[in-house]
Amino acid sequence: MAFLARPDGVVIHHESHAPQPHGATFVFFNPLTGDSGMWLQRIAPALEARGHGWLVFDLRGQKESPVAPTAEITVRHIVEDAKAVIEAEAPVRPIYVGLSIGGLFAANVHMGGSRAKAMLLINTLREEGPRLAWLNEALARCARTGGLRLLRDLYLPLLFGERWLAANRDQFLAEEPYIALDPAHADVRLLASASTADWNLPWEKLDLPVIVMTGRQDRVFYDEEVVRRLAARLPNALRVDLAEAGHLIPAEDPEAVVEACLALAGRIGEPLP
Repeated sequence: MAFLARPDGVVIHHESHAPQPHGATFVFFNPLTGDSGMWLQRIAPALEARGHGWLVFDLRGQKESPVAPTAEITVRHIVEDAKAVIEAEAPVRPIYVGLSIGGLFAANVHMGGSRAKAMLLINTLREEGPRLAWLNEALARCARTGGLRLLRDLYLPLLFGERWLAANRDQFLAEEPYIALDPAHADVRLLASASTADWNLPWEKLDLPVIVMTGRQDRVFYDEEVVRRLAARLPNALRVDLAEAGHLIPAEDPEAVVEACLALAGRIGEPLP
């Protein structure tokens, strides 16, 4: 593991594994909740077993990248952190993989000059509007009111597919009080940073192989008309739709993520056996 100090004093934790000579390096971009452990459990090891490398990092404010109460957390800062980590690590044949708003981070890093060879966007495509603005504010307010436990209890039935919910129901809705978080808490500020995102990207400029992966049981962010319209603006994109998955596909169906990653690796060079 390694740590990268940023100009404002924030230190970004990252870990990496180099690929074999003909492999790619998958650079994983977290959403605003969770941490890089999501990728390290099953996805990164499976890709490593096929000869590929990986690079993960926690966003400022996440588990291994804590911040002082005075440190700013905005999409701009997160993108600049990610770009700095990538430039420091210089991954070989990088393929960016972003979940949810992590895909927006990936697209901004690529358009900002740290270019990828290919990109996997998992439940990323969305448009700004009153509904998204309302949702962003509600998620942050929910965390302030009852912490991430309340947020999960309320939203996971909408974010996950039926199969995952049936298997994991006993881990939630515990009979214990919710604990409010101070507005200065990093989890609250991370969620609030969603309101600083600019979703009006020139998607046409992502002129590299892209897979748009969609979980059709995502009841929060998925809008087929929006996904169809934005995916059509990508010059070199394929769609992969999962009927039984929701928003958090790396947790629900990591094998599908690995398969999509390997497909992208095959599109940028000779696939490994």
